[in-house]
Amino acid sequence: MREKLKALAELQNVDLEVASLRKAADVHPRQIAELERELGVARSAIEAERARLTDMERQKAQLEQNITDEKDKVKKWEARLSEQRSTREYSALAREIDIAKKANLTMAEELAELTKQLGAAREAIKSKEAEFATKQQGLSGRMAELKGKLGEAESQVKALEGRRSGVAQGVDANLLRRYETVRKKKLPALVGVVAGTCQGCNMNVPPQLYNQLRTTLGTDVCPSCHRIIYAVEALQETPAAAK
Repeated sequence: MREKLKALAELQNVDLEVASLRKAADVHPRQIAELERELGVARSAIEAERARLTDMERQKAQLEQNITDEKDKVKKWEARLSEQRSTREYSALAREIDIAKKANLTMAEELAELTKQLGAAREAIKSKEAEFATKQQGLSGRMAELKGKLGEAESQVKALEGRRSGVAQGVDANLLRRYETVRKKKLPALVGVVAGTCQGCNMNVPPQLYNQLRTTLGTDVCPSCHRIIYAVEALQETPAAAK
């Protein structure tokens, strides 16, 4: 019985190591996702600035076109001034020309201010792009590091799973089936009983059951948590004599 128990304990040690590795590695995908999100936010901010710059350039082009159109209109109206037959028509056209010139002057001022804003926006984008490149390099390096750790953990798990297959072959078939059933629900599935207390749920087992475990050095099921239990003496190098 003691040898069967030792074989099962060895199997569980492998399972616990696998579980520990997986738990530790579980944080890596979340960290990678967070870094990707952070990089995405920074990228979106740059794209928003570029879109704003493009819109300003469109406004500038439209304003320049409007100024050109107004200048052409003024030239045509000025050419028609000499054709006016009455003072009233001449005055009306001259007034329209004056209004158009003032509008052109206002648009020219708007164009100058917009051009100034465009220059500042381009410089700001250059600065932000440089910051983003630095940030991207740092985050990419961190992500590569995390992916490396994740890959290493997966390799270790794979190696342990291979080792597990060999260890499982040395476990009693009936005991293995019971262990696998419990393991699917909770781990550790195999726990010792110390001074009559199950180390899985910290509940006392019936004294008769505890004495039986110490006498046979075998296994049973905890009435409270339904884990496989054994007397810790069973795995000691020199099991203490049952009292």
